[in-house]
Formats: sequence, C-alpha cells, structure tokens
Amino acid sequence: MRILIVGAGAIGGYYGSRFLQAGADVTFLVRPGRRARLDADGLSVRSDLGDFDGPVNSISSDELKTPFDVIVLSCKAYDLDAAIQDIRPAVGPDSVILPFLNGLGVYDRLDAEFGRDRVLGGVAYIAVTLGSDGVNRHAGTNDVVVVGARSAAGEPQAAALHALFARSAGLRSHASDIVHALWNKWVMLASGAMMNCLMRGTVADILASRDGERLMRQAMSECRNVAQAEGIALSTADVEKLEARLLDRGSGWAASMMRDIAQGAHRIEADAIVGDMLDRAERHGLDVPLLRTAFCHLQVYEKQNRRKTE
Repeated sequence: MRILIVGAGAIGGYYGSRFLQAGADVTFLVRPGRRARLDADGLSVRSDLGDFDGPVNSISSDELKTPFDVIVLSCKAYDLDAAIQDIRPAVGPDSVILPFLNGLGVYDRLDAEFGRDRVLGGVAYIAVTLGSDGVNRHAGTNDVVVVGARSAAGEPQAAALHALFARSAGLRSHASDIVHALWNKWVMLASGAMMNCLMRGTVADILASRDGERLMRQAMSECRNVAQAEGIALSTADVEKLEARLLDRGSGWAASMMRDIAQGAHRIEADAIVGDMLDRAERHGLDVPLLRTAFCHLQVYEKQNRRKTE
C-alpha cells in the first residue's frame, strides 16, 4: 500500500512513523524547509508506545506525478484548500483520502472535490507536538484511532487501513458508523475549545471557578443540540465519555487552539471548530449564546493578529 502523508508535523509525522513501522510504503508531502530537515536528520518520534528514528521519503508538490493508494491529510483545516490543489496529481481512479482534520466542514469540501466514496472518515485522539528541534513528541500513552468508510464503496479500503493501523501500538477501531464517531469528537472538541479559549485555561482551571461547571455543561449542551439537529444523537455512553473528559476537575487538558492563541499564532482553526458549529446551529434555528460569544471572541483575536502582520 502506497501512502502519501500530507505534512510531517505533529499528527502526520507521528502516524507516518507508525505506518512505516507497520511495513507500509510511505512518502511525506512537505514544504521545502521541513523537507530539508527530514533529508538531513530523518524523522524522529519520541513516545512511551515506541520511538522512531530513521530516514524517510519526502517530496514537494511539484514532484507529484503518480497516484497513491491512500492520501492522509494531516494539515490544519485552514490549509485544506491549498492541500487539495497539491494532492490532485496523487489522486488516481482507485485512491482514497483519509483526513485527520477537525470538524465536519472539511468533509463537505473534500466530497465536493473528489466524491464521498473516495473520502474515508478518520478520528485520532492523541496529544502530540512537533518541537523546534524537529522531534515529534507524544505526551502520555493515549493513542486512539478510529477509521471507517462513509459509503459502501470505501469499505474495502477502510478495512485495509484499519488492519495496517492495528499493527501499531494504541487503540485501533474500525467504525461501522464513522460519521457518528466524527460528530462525537467534534462535539467534544468544540465544547472544550470554546471554553478553553474564552477562559484561557485548562479544564481544571475552568472547573475550579464558581460557574465553570455550569458553563462547561452549557457548552456541551449547545454542541449536542447541533449534532441532534443534524441527525446525530449521542448515546448515553457517548455523553458519559464527553463528561468524563470535560468535567474532570483534575484534568490539565486544553484544546490546541488555546495553546495557539497563547503563543500568538497568526492563524487558528476558529472557523472549522467553532464557526461551522455555529453556522449549523443557525440553519436549524437553535439558540446557542455561548457558541456565538466564543466565535466572536475568536474572530476578534484573528482580526487583531492580522493587523499585527499588515
């Protein structure tokens, strides 16, 4: 199986290394600076589930000539349009695309470009970062991957990808209803991200405040209502997992978007994670004041940062 990983950052580098350890033929599509570093130093991953150090194949977009069996998208949602243009030469008649991107809007965009049958669903729960030294670091031992087909036509490729993932350490699942799994993650991420970014704190920081739990519950309720309106009813078990993560008074978890803001990042995934959730709520006539407040806050941040770079 020939796999093209778009990006060798945190997610792309980590799962690319796992594919390599599983025996796959992997190529990384990267920008010139990252490619130079990979060519010089190889790919390095540090994880309690197993390290990786070694040379890798890398390529620039202008060198893509032949199709790949699987194209894994590991870029940020705001880079999706550029990634779509880059991967066109790699998408052949039998190719499938596996996005590890936040939100559901990315699937609408990919479906419009390549067709739903070719776009699999992918969910990853993992804390991994790319350091300034070029090393990918996995925090803790949590590594959950869920893959699945979004139509019957993609089922063979989804099964094959799951079998490949299953050769690596971590919890690997082949979902019969991947769309439900995608919504599960989006509800969790949007609920947590809006609170983390509004309050500039971790789950534990928020819950230690007087109204933190009440507001966190409101965030979860608003996002669950959007999912319900879109035809996705979270089960009792789903809700219990959601609350276990976002109502854990000892949790130091925070969405990566909050960390991006803390570091003064010029671009954040506000539209994909919070803005699209708000858009869907409005289409269904839902009252979502916390979502609306959070998205306004994120838009102000983005506008202020754009000014700094002009």
